[in-house]
Formats: sequence, structure tokens, C-alpha cells
Amino acid sequence: MILPGATLGVVGGGQLGRMFTMEAQRLGFRVVVLDPDRDAPAAQIADAHVARPWSDPTALSAFASQCAAITTEFENVPAEALRALAAHVPVRPSAAAVAPTQDRLDEKALFASLDIAVVPWAPIRSAADLAGAWHAISGPAILKTARMGYDGKGQASVATSEELFAAYEHLGPAPCILERRVTFEREISIMVARGEDGSVVTWPVAENVHVNGILHTTVVPAQVPAALSAAARETAQRIVTALDYVGVMGVECFVVDGALLVNEVAPRPHNSGHWTLDAAVTSQFEQQVRTLTGLPLGNTAPMCAAAMVNLLGDLWAEGEPQWDRALAVTGVRLHLYGKAEPRPGRKMGHLVALAPAADTALMLALKAWQALQE
Repeated sequence: MILPGATLGVVGGGQLGRMFTMEAQRLGFRVVVLDPDRDAPAAQIADAHVARPWSDPTALSAFASQCAAITTEFENVPAEALRALAAHVPVRPSAAAVAPTQDRLDEKALFASLDIAVVPWAPIRSAADLAGAWHAISGPAILKTARMGYDGKGQASVATSEELFAAYEHLGPAPCILERRVTFEREISIMVARGEDGSVVTWPVAENVHVNGILHTTVVPAQVPAALSAAARETAQRIVTALDYVGVMGVECFVVDGALLVNEVAPRPHNSGHWTLDAAVTSQFEQQVRTLTGLPLGNTAPMCAAAMVNLLGDLWAEGEPQWDRALAVTGVRLHLYGKAEPRPGRKMGHLVALAPAADTALMLALKAWQALQE
């Protein structure tokens, strides 16, 4: 067990690393960030910053020498970098646990091994697989690169085989998966945490809405039957246990014809779990600290209903938003990430609204968000 006063490391300096740093410091830990960006959001508030690439062996060694344990804030840290760090100090989650989630082909194989239902899909490892994949899916589909890609990046909607061939050339060419486009009733996600001792906890299921491939709103609790919530919790527990995963993970799902289909997992805290900072007994970021240090897992109970809306760089088109307008809405909290350059589609912050009921929380969050655009 690593106790407060020790120094923790986080690979990646984005907003997830920033929120991890805040929670770790609140608990009395020091934090060192490894990120090449000298003005990275997490680096702005960390106790120390190693501003070098995570592919630099000398930087990795210098970073590890300062830390009692290390975690990550994004899923695409090279596995070799995690293994190099693990030669010095505990790294949680481990390279072996993260690796299957870094490649959609491997991730689908994991789901199949666990009998987890997914959207119909076909593998594309080279151009020679395109015709067969289209024949197998036979309809409107989404082409996704096997590696990298988030917030709608690395993806293309295709309606014909000709569009599939063109999209494949545009995206790489590189290994991909082709998923059938399905009509879903809801998008939901569940945050799960697993400790080194094998203990597992989950937060309430969240309901999400995406716009242009980017998460727009999250509402908790999701308006789904209790049996579906239980199925989501059980599925998330199976995934983290099968991977021997130590840390916090987000599991994204679709509800199709009343059934649960897993979309993908994120081996880190997740955008749809940001509400936990304001409305859960233990936030996903405090839980990340607890799993990293071997401290007991915290209570995940919600203290009230909550709704979150992302703040994208588009809001800055006419200059700095007038934050007082959003904060005038009762029950609304503002989180900004310290990013200097707003760009369309870039996550700059989020709003969270707290209320006794989920529909009220969503109404307040959207009211505050709309006020920023007036």
C-alpha cells in the first residue's frame, strides 16, 4: 500500500490527467506528469513535469525514478513504454491489461471469448478483405481503424461497397473493422474499478448522447430497466476480471431491441464519468488514485442525479464565453481544463448540473449550455 505523502506518476497531461492530479493532491499525494507539451493541462498544476516524449528511454527512466507508482490518462501509451516503466515501479493498469483494448480487432476477440454481445462486424486486415467484409455486413456500416481513433476520428460511415473502398484508402490503408450501423434505443456507459486484490465496484449506469461522434451529454441515472443496469454491471466486472485489470475503466454500450451490446472499452477514466466529481461519494479520479496505491476502493453511490454537457472549442468562436450566464443557473458547476487554444470539436471543459431527478438535471445543464451561446 502506498500512503499519502508519496509521489505518483501519470503518463499523459490532458484533462483526465489534470483531474487525476487534483484528486491525488487532495488526498495528500504529490504528482509528476510525463507529457511532451510544456503547457499540458495536468502539467500546469502537477508538482513536477517531465516534458519529454513517452518514447524516450532516458525520460522514462528519469520519470520512474521520481514515482512510487504510475498510471496513464489515455489508452494509446505504447505498450513498450509501460513495460519499461514497470521495470522500475508498479504500473496500473499494466501493459498486458491495456494491450487488448488498444486494438479493436483484439478487443472484439476479447468480447467473443467472454460471450459478450456486440454489433455485427467483420475484420479488415488488408484491402483483400474489403469485398468479403462488405458481403458479411451487407448494409450501411461504419469503418473504424483498428488502432487509435476517438471522438469520431478514424471512422467513416459507408453505404455502398464503393464508399467502403474509398474510405479504406482515406483512413490508411490500415487494419480496420467494419461494423453494421444499427438503430439503437439508447447509448449507455458504465464506469468500473478493480483493485489489486480483485475487488470490483461500479458506478450507476449513465445515459449518453453523442453529436458528430463527440459526447455531448451524460445523464445519471440512466432511464433503463434494473435488469439492463445489472447486465451492464456484470459485463463490466467480467471484462476487468478477465484482463486482470487494476484501475478505472469505461465500458460503452448500445441498447438495441432492449438488449445490451458492448461497443468498446476505455482503459482509463472516461468522459461520461466526469459527473462523479460532483455527485458521487467517490469520483472516478479518486478511485484511480485508490487503485494505483492499493488503498481500499471507495463508495460509488450517487449523492443526487446529475447531468453533464461538454464544452467544445466552438463556444469560443466569438471570444471568451460569458461564464456568469451558465453559473447563474441553479445547481450548475463549471469545470475548465486550462487549454490555451480553443478549436472546433476540442474538449475545453464541461458543465455539471445537480438535481433531485435526472430529467431536471439535464434540463438545467442544457439551459446553462444554451446560455453560453446567446
